[in-house]
Amino acid sequence: MRLALPWETRISCAPLYRGMRVEPLHDTPQASFTAAMPAEDLALASACQTGDLRAFERLYELHGRRMKSMARNLLGTASDAEDAVQEAFLKIQRGIGSFRGQSSFATWTFRVLINTCYDMRRSRKRKKEAANEEPGEGQAPSPEPRAASAHPTLRLALERAIAQLTQQQRDVFLLFEVEGFRHSEIAEILEISETASKNTLFQAKKNLRQMLEAPRGTAAEAR
Repeated sequence: MRLALPWETRISCAPLYRGMRVEPLHDTPQASFTAAMPAEDLALASACQTGDLRAFERLYELHGRRMKSMARNLLGTASDAEDAVQEAFLKIQRGIGSFRGQSSFATWTFRVLINTCYDMRRSRKRKKEAANEEPGEGQAPSPEPRAASAHPTLRLALERAIAQLTQQQRDVFLLFEVEGFRHSEIAEILEISETASKNTLFQAKKNLRQMLEAPRGTAAEAR
């Protein structure tokens, strides 16, 4: 099984264990949590709580592309990602009254999105079980066909390795390496400590390194 990376992704030729980062390329600059928040955060949350549709539009402008990218990573296809983002915004609109400002509005929004994605995956698994299919435990989503990347072999190996991480390791790795969140933001989104986020990323990279490094015998034969 493969795990889809964001729509427009550049994978460095350098090995992961030498500081490789998976960097999404966007046509327009995406809002940075450090730059756009918290100055606009409180005002946007307050406006959304009053039912101001323009505030929800602004929220989508700021984070819609990033949310779709994360949803596609977790669900595997653009159509599922679109459905997840739409469902997340409906939940945000219905549950905005429960936002108390204990975390930033943006990270609260992504928490809703990630929970929505896992709700969709559980629902999909139940439907497969009802159809007498046997999905593997913790099975990663199967992405739709995608255009060839600059380094298809490396990309495929990385996608397969990421799919074998635990759920928390995968979430932290994608949020940090792909979406560019800081550990403090990841801690708020996943409701874990900042230390746990750092330790989980370290373990995720360690596991990926072990999975991606060729066995010494294979490497020697290649020479």
